[in-house]
Amino acid sequence: MAGGGTANTRYATVAVALHWVLAVLALSMVPVGWWMGDAIQDNDTRAQALTVFPLHKATGMTILALTALRLVWRLTHAPPPLPARMAGWERTLAGATHGLFYGLLFALPLSGWIYASAGWSEAFKMFIDVPTSWFGLFNIPHVPGIAALDEDLRRDVGETAMDVHSKLAWAMLILAGLHVAAALKHHFVDRDDVLARMVPFLKPKA
Repeated sequence: MAGGGTANTRYATVAVALHWVLAVLALSMVPVGWWMGDAIQDNDTRAQALTVFPLHKATGMTILALTALRLVWRLTHAPPPLPARMAGWERTLAGATHGLFYGLLFALPLSGWIYASAGWSEAFKMFIDVPTSWFGLFNIPHVPGIAALDEDLRRDVGETAMDVHSKLAWAMLILAGLHVAAALKHHFVDRDDVLARMVPFLKPKA
């Protein structure tokens, strides 16, 4: 994923920190979400799922805020240049990949926020109005306008948002896998500094 950087071959410390924090949070949220979807259906694990659900929402809102910060940093700090020998199509693909990551990091928490705002529970097939709390410190308001919809439309919005949320999670995993594969190709096959720009303990190649 792209991020702000300095004029040398490495990204700035802020960009590196945001990259890895967002990567860990976003990728860990996917299996947790899948587990919650199964666990809430089982009487033996439902209580655990209901405990994890608020943490999942709070972490999602954290990802949304950090992604906005990351984008501001990226727009105000030029990243280090790509290797001069990279082909034009590789540069285009790298830019498209970074853009898709930003889109997913915004769309995943937003779709989850819309689902929570609709108040429709797929597990219980009923409306449950649960506030979105940020780790118990304060409540995050629902997306404006959704609560005012009639119940049929709210249910449709909730079901659609959850369906989109699930598909975006798969897209995140696939894109992350391709991103890692490309980074390893740069490091071991092309033997350039693309991976070292974002991994602090890797030394740039001569």
